[in-house]
Amino acid sequence: MSQRVIVTGGSGGIGAAIVDRFATDGARVAVLDRRAPAGSPASVFVEVDLRDPADTRRAVAEARDVLGGVDVLVNCAGVFQHAPLLDITVEDWDLVLDINARATLVAMQAVAPAMLEAGRGSIVNIASMAAKVGGGGEGHYAASKAAVVALTRAGAQEWGCHGVTVNAVCPGYVLTEMGADTRSEEDVAAWSAKSPLGRLGIPEDVAGVTHFLASPAGGYLTGQAINVTGGMVMH
Repeated sequence: MSQRVIVTGGSGGIGAAIVDRFATDGARVAVLDRRAPAGSPASVFVEVDLRDPADTRRAVAEARDVLGGVDVLVNCAGVFQHAPLLDITVEDWDLVLDINARATLVAMQAVAPAMLEAGRGSIVNIASMAAKVGGGGEGHYAASKAAVVALTRAGAQEWGCHGVTVNAVCPGYVLTEMGADTRSEEDVAAWSAKSPLGRLGIPEDVAGVTHFLASPAGGYLTGQAINVTGGMVMH
């Protein structure tokens, strides 16, 4: 039986690569996002406002009903802002934490009962290396991703006895549209030099690890926050 997969933020960037990877493996994939994916192999698209917990729960339930259940949840939706700590407003904080952290919790809560009843399931939360190394110039983003790692570990500890795994992926610098307005060619060169591999990540790098964690091959991993950073972070 093919996997039934829900991906938040699956319409572009890393999320779209994750959708492609699961679909290539024969999975039925539901994308939850603000905008419909362009040319995506997703089985279904559900529009959602992830800042609205009620709408998030409604969208997850709709996707689950269309798929006939859910085996995998990937929380990939996220926003990025670059600002010094002294310039972060309460509105900035709420936006980033609402989408990156609170929506992750709400989506996890929305799928967990069905997974616990079935005695199996996999949740993969996309965090960031900022959760581990801090975030000078992006403190609210780093805080939100650290919260994602904490939620991942809590889910793993609470739900493992029911056969549900919960893991996080911590990408490093991945060239996507998110953050494109704040990076320069000099930035890309400097970041690439931080990796022993000498390059930045691509969305498919993150998608491959995400797919592995939700596959039988990754079935004995839970509560992990796995770096996909080209060696920039090794802990």
